[in-house]
Amino acid sequence: MSEKLILHGMSSPNVTKCVLMLEECGLDYELRHVAVFAQQQFTPEFLKLNPLGKVPVLEDPRLGIPLAESGAILLYLGEREGRFLPAAQPARAEVMQWVMIQMANVGPMFGQLNHFRLVLAPGTEPYAEARYAAASERLYRLLDDRLATHEWIAGGDYSVADMAIWPWANYLEGHGFDSAAHPHLGRWRAAIAARPGVQRALARAHQGFTEEAERTRKAASSEDLDKFFGRTDSVPPADFHPFCVTRTSS
Repeated sequence: MSEKLILHGMSSPNVTKCVLMLEECGLDYELRHVAVFAQQQFTPEFLKLNPLGKVPVLEDPRLGIPLAESGAILLYLGEREGRFLPAAQPARAEVMQWVMIQMANVGPMFGQLNHFRLVLAPGTEPYAEARYAAASERLYRLLDDRLATHEWIAGGDYSVADMAIWPWANYLEGHGFDSAAHPHLGRWRAAIAARPGVQRALARAHQGFTEEAERTRKAASSEDLDKFFGRTDSVPPADFHPFCVTRTSS
């Protein structure tokens, strides 16, 4: 049986963090693009991999089941490889804590700000945009303060906690915040970007996902976008046109 791992995904921070880990560990893996803007994530074939209909999903012959949720994938690979996840306490618990901070706070809040500031035309939903901007500002400050006294996010060394947060932290300027006001976050972002494994991962993700993701995004119908953003008949219509003419990630 082949030992090659398969990562199903598209261009997004949650997929990128998994590619970072695969590449940093030097694993043999294949990237398979999921055309989320064409509703491929809702096909019966994909729902067998993840009934929630979301990417990423990892297939590993050693595990024997498809594994969804990016945080779970990072922690699984850390245990599988014995890398980037400390074996000893309390460093291990600290790294896991910060992975959960990303999963429960950074990703959801930054993702909502993306929706109301980068997907919809700015000012379309002023209360929602301001609410998630305030929540995101607090989290960017938390990260900068943390990195003022720590070289890496947690555990004393580069870890899955850094990989989990880094793709999301790169939205700082796009979210309208001043990089000069977050110097420690900037130092940390640059240190990660300079890692050879990270550079290889970004190149691999670009090759595997970007062109097809952009093509399907620009070709998406109103129905496709409603499905992608989870808008049902009980949700008021929204103009997602800016998303189709400007580049962003969900």
